[in-house]
Amino acid sequence: MESVLSTRKDFYHVIVIPSAIRQYMSDHIPYPFRQNTDFLYFSGCQETDCALVLCGNSIENFTSTLFLKTYDPQSELWNGPSTRAEFAPSIFGVDDGRTLPQLSEFLMTELKKHANCVLWYNQKQKVQSAVDKVVNNVAAENSIYLDDTLDNHSHKLRLYKSPAEQSLMRQSCQIASRSFIKTMASTKPGSTEHELYARLDYECRMNGAEYLAYPPVVAAGNNANTLHYIDNKQKIKDGDLILVDAGCEYHGYSSDISRTWPANGFFSDAQKTLYEATLCVQKELIDMCQARPSLDTLYEAMCFKLGKALTEAHVFKKNVNPSELNVLARVLCPHHVSHYLGMDVHDIGTVKKNIKTEPGFIITIEPGVYVSKNNVKVHKEFLGLGIRIEDDVLVTENSIEVLSKDCPKEIVDIEKIISNKLN
Repeated sequence: MESVLSTRKDFYHVIVIPSAIRQYMSDHIPYPFRQNTDFLYFSGCQETDCALVLCGNSIENFTSTLFLKTYDPQSELWNGPSTRAEFAPSIFGVDDGRTLPQLSEFLMTELKKHANCVLWYNQKQKVQSAVDKVVNNVAAENSIYLDDTLDNHSHKLRLYKSPAEQSLMRQSCQIASRSFIKTMASTKPGSTEHELYARLDYECRMNGAEYLAYPPVVAAGNNANTLHYIDNKQKIKDGDLILVDAGCEYHGYSSDISRTWPANGFFSDAQKTLYEATLCVQKELIDMCQARPSLDTLYEAMCFKLGKALTEAHVFKKNVNPSELNVLARVLCPHHVSHYLGMDVHDIGTVKKNIKTEPGFIITIEPGVYVSKNNVKVHKEFLGLGIRIEDDVLVTENSIEVLSKDCPKEIVDIEKIISNKLN
């Protein structure tokens, strides 16, 4: 709230954050519900059709009011019970609870009580039309300035994970790591990408996750060169490398891990060469995190290190001029090497990547190498290979912690797991 107050120190601030609504894939058939993470972050409420309102002009006198759905027995018959407004303070820790139809009158009253007011509401991401209509009508009727930059402040706050959030992230990564191991061990040529998807989803849920954090990439062979490949339905051939990018959501917090392994349990010489070069770069970048660089600094380092590693591994047909290393690396790894991680997998998109990391930040480190079959600059044995290795890293006061450290990535460990030689 300090960040919001500093923008207009002599004003009374009214902040409105809506929940998500239930979305439907067809008539009366809902998609799995996922809460607006800004609303969840500030309220802890996982219900639909709600709104949180924060009011005040100083840290000491801010009040919180949670607006919940009106009790509807018919709705509860079909969708289950929802929290009554009178229980909101005891369940969610807010100062007051009301029903959503009372939102308009509440805002009108608050704005009329104070001469200088600013109404905060994110209009760039309209997640609930009912709340959006109320807020805009109230602002227009009272000639109140409507500031839609709330996400700039809330997202910066969400970068700093509290000890409780760190614990949830740690557990999310541990669940995902165990699920990767089980999925690796179940791999065999002749099965399908979809079977591995199903195994990963099953293991995450059986270990306590609510669901996967995002549609996973399960890409065998040349499919790995499609960066957002989520069809996950092709047959896995003997000799294929399988790239899996997946994570789970545990009590609202997401893990994000990528591993690449051979379908038959053994890396070929070419696969091993490309994999070891990628892994070496990833380890160096993780070590760099101790100096708290920006994500963009990590990306620039990745481009140089990856180009150098691939040159030393004799991946390219011709000798590469040092000035070309960055260009070639950007072609072979066209995505950024890092993003922020938390309640959202990309947590949060509004925060720039040129700021130095700080204690409490959780970021990914994910170099990749993608060699399409028509690449004319590399030796033919590398054509069609796609590799990504991704870990989740917590920046601490004195060092770093790799939250996904339990997910194997050394070649010897991966081969043992898949060949069922792991004790």
